[in-house]
Amino acid sequence: MTIHIGADKDDIADVVLMPGDPYRAKWAAETFLTDAKCVHEVRGMFGFTGLWNGNRVTIQGSGMGMPSMSIYANELIRDFDVQTLIRIGSCGGMQPHVKVRDVILAMTASTVATPSSTIFKELNFAPCADYGLLAAAAEAAKAMDVDVHVGGIYSSDTFYDERPDLNKEMQRHGVLGVEMEAAELYILAARYGRRALGVMTVSDHLLTGEALPADQRERSFGDMIGIALTAAFA
Repeated sequence: MTIHIGADKDDIADVVLMPGDPYRAKWAAETFLTDAKCVHEVRGMFGFTGLWNGNRVTIQGSGMGMPSMSIYANELIRDFDVQTLIRIGSCGGMQPHVKVRDVILAMTASTVATPSSTIFKELNFAPCADYGLLAAAAEAAKAMDVDVHVGGIYSSDTFYDERPDLNKEMQRHGVLGVEMEAAELYILAARYGRRALGVMTVSDHLLTGEALPADQRERSFGDMIGIALTAAFA
């Protein structure tokens, strides 16, 4: 049990999927896991543990933004000895060929700053995914016939962005999408020698303005969760 995760150590599995929204964690657990049990609900940030194809999995909300992700990922790694952490969530598309409902596998995650930035001082550390997870996720997406893109993303702590110049440069350099958590997760995984991956569904698009209606989000998010679970146990 930690300050933010009110579960016993045995309640948390070695593999943890981390959506930002705690209610998405609840939906994913009820939809994909058998014998799912709510193992804690401190601050309303639900965590559920159950079985997927006989494998123990925890689905734990991370909250919005890298500071919140840092809290939960640190505690999961240091106090619960979690080995595999996969971010599942939504992102905004940033390239013309990336469509709403597509899935992005984040090979790298660029960012302006993370909670870990002060550790590196003048170094511009390049956080990246675990290759084994990334390759397995790409294979899973192919087998599921899901439109998937593998490449770099941008992790931002500013939801209401007022930097169109920065977005333009990222688009020019091939960044596929923008979200708010993956870069810090990748840094923590590198620091502690764990596996991490970001699997994101494109829910809106910065270029076209298209957005996935709320009633269609859960159905589209199912593909991303299936890919994440398959990759975790490949």
